[in-house]
Parts: sequence; C-alpha cells; structure tokens
Amino acid sequence: MLTPPASKTSVYHLRIEMLGIEPLIWRRIWVPGNIKLPKLHRILQIVMGWENYHLHQFHVGPWLYGVPDPDGFYDPENFKNEKSVTLDMIAPDRGDSFVYEYDFGDGWQHKIKVEKIVPIDEQNFWSMCVAGERSAPPEDVGGVGGYMDFLEAMHNPTHPDHKQVWAWNSGPFDPNGFDLNTVNKQLMKIK
Repeated sequence: MLTPPASKTSVYHLRIEMLGIEPLIWRRIWVPGNIKLPKLHRILQIVMGWENYHLHQFHVGPWLYGVPDPDGFYDPENFKNEKSVTLDMIAPDRGDSFVYEYDFGDGWQHKIKVEKIVPIDEQNFWSMCVAGERSAPPEDVGGVGGYMDFLEAMHNPTHPDHKQVWAWNSGPFDPNGFDLNTVNKQLMKIK
C-alpha cells in the first residue's frame, strides 16, 4: 500500500525519454513531489506535444496506474486508479524510474527518471520544462514504424506518399523542433 511522505515541500527534477526512437526525444521538467498522477499526465501531454486523444497509464514495478475502464474490460489485477496517487508515492527517491505509456495503439512509451529532489523555493514553485530536444511524433502516426515511414515520406518530395502525409499532417513537420518558451506558456495555464 502506498503512503504519502511526510514532507510536501519538494520539487522533483524529472528526465523523460521517449523509448524506441533515435535520435532521442527527451525533456527535463520540474514538478512538485506531491503532484497527482492525472496532473502529471496533463503536464507530460504538453511537454511532449501530445494532444490527449488517447488512454495512458503509468508502469511502476508490477503496478499500472491510470483511468479505470468504465466497462471494466481493460482493468487487469495489477491496475489501480491514478486519481489519488502522487508522484512522491510511486517514486519516493532520487534515481527511481517508471514508464509513462500513451496511446495503447501506437504504444508510445516514455521512461521517467527522478534526477533530483530539491526543496521548493521562489525559483521553482511551479511546474516547468527546463530543457528538451526534438518533436514527439504526431498523433496517430502508427507507432515507431509508422513514424519512420512518415518521416521518410514527409521529407522526400519524390516519395509516392509525400503529398498524402503532407496533407494528413496539415503541412510540414520538423522532427527537430522544440520550443521551450511555448511549452512553458502552456504549462503556466495548468491549475
């Protein structure tokens, strides 16, 4: 059984790495240790550029935390509702890691590692993204293989699917694009 830690005055420095794609797509964020998993999910959606169209879950050891299936078809024995679970409950120590999975069809997995735990001060009292590289794949692109095919067609004007993927994506896609300022403006809107 998870129990919340006594102190609620810590900031977690987290490194998020998207698994299965090279070159690496990653982010570094600062969040309160007592952040609940639903809010951490919203933050991860923003920093990765996802649009929250699909289901998600957190893999922590043998446990899965997420939103229960209202019909009860999905929830395995090791599944728990994420609603009241906080980050410091699933990763209480520096060096702890877990996996965030988004879009079970495409299967995007992100390794999240606790790099540091520091006291809250006037410089780090709100959730923020402090670094990152590369754009996450577009929604519904078809997993790692689909993304590689998408990039090949997108950036080769002679590819037979070039016009189709260009139209599907509503224009160009920069796999190296990442705008830290835009991400942090969006994060400031989260309550």
